Amino acid sequence: MKPDFAPLPRHVAVIMDGNGRWAERRGLPRLEGHRVGAESVRDLVEACAEWGVPNLTLYAFSRENWRRPDDEVEGLMAFLEDFLGRECAGLVENRIRLRSLGRITDLPAGVREALRRVEEATAGGDRLTLRLALSYGGRTEIVDAARELARRVRAGEFDEAALEALDEDAFAAFLYDPEMPDPDLVIRTAGEERLSNFLLWQVSYAELHFSDKTWPEFRRADLLEALRDYHRRTRRFGGVPASGTSACEGGRR
Repeated sequence: MKPDFAPLPRHVAVIMDGNGRWAERRGLPRLEGHRVGAESVRDLVEACAEWGVPNLTLYAFSRENWRRPDDEVEGLMAFLEDFLGRECAGLVENRIRLRSLGRITDLPAGVREALRRVEEATAGGDRLTLRLALSYGGRTEIVDAARELARRVRAGEFDEAALEALDEDAFAAFLYDPEMPDPDLVIRTAGEERLSNFLLWQVSYAELHFSDKTWPEFRRADLLEALRDYHRRTRRFGGVPASGTSACEGGRR
């Protein structure tokens, strides 16, 4: 089972929703939903690497998630630290590079150290770049970028002429990961149809796909259906596609 169509998106971003609901419906602790959801993560990472999707970004923990009960947050952080340790060797073997984006300094020291180790170990991965959005918020990212720009102006690195010449591409250099291409496709699970403060700058022209399945239920067959849905669409980026242009080719970045 693999895509029999092209082109595939260069970057798929996923809002992984419904772990807690999946567990509660089964009378299980909410953290059990995250444990099973990790199997979905593994399945989609392997599928993207096999199928030739070069970038996958997962919304793993939002800044708003810090408001959850302390025991759930502590459990999630412990689970994340353990997950990173267990997956490191497999990521290296499969040439998958891990990167993180968000206010990483908010995370517990053990999680930060685990991220550092895995990011260093996988830095040479050239098959897939897997990004985890952690303590992430789209509005916060834009504010942090503006704050960094203001700092550089104050330091004399930008004069009036440079500020006047500042465009969207130049501003994007101040985002958490300037190397990250804009997502072509955003997937959200569990029947919700909103962005929830995810990659607000980067998803301006992304295609959106919503699945009724909760994240622990979402596997590569569901990813394949999302890719088919993406392939059927015509992307105009505000313009008109050239005559004869097929779905998802017009204006592709």
